[in-house]
Amino acid sequence: MRRKPVILLLICLSLWLAACLALRYGFMQDSRWVGACADDPLRWECQVRSVLGLTIHFRILAWAALITAVLGFLLPGVAGRRVALLGMLFALPALILYTASLAVFAVVLSALRLVRAPRQIAAR
Repeated sequence: MRRKPVILLLICLSLWLAACLALRYGFMQDSRWVGACADDPLRWECQVRSVLGLTIHFRILAWAALITAVLGFLLPGVAGRRVALLGMLFALPALILYTASLAVFAVVLSALRLVRAPRQIAAR
């Protein structure tokens, strides 16, 4: 019974990782999209691709992941776990989308916070 949330979390994170990989290889690096966006850069898909490229260039996802991972690590209780999960959700696409140098620290901090056992309050 205690393992069920952990297994569900791992399944959801695996699906999120697969979606991020599909985004990288199916949208950002696919030669068809490169050609289509070179022909007509005003298409909405090309605009999305351009904004995603700017977020990669300025490491916005990686910094958001690192900041939320640190906050999640420092916050106590359920709030810390939720913020750490948000950090992990930012960190996986940052890790896949070319900003691994910062994102790896966010993944480690978020993962450490997510597996940390809750503190037991000693009875007096």
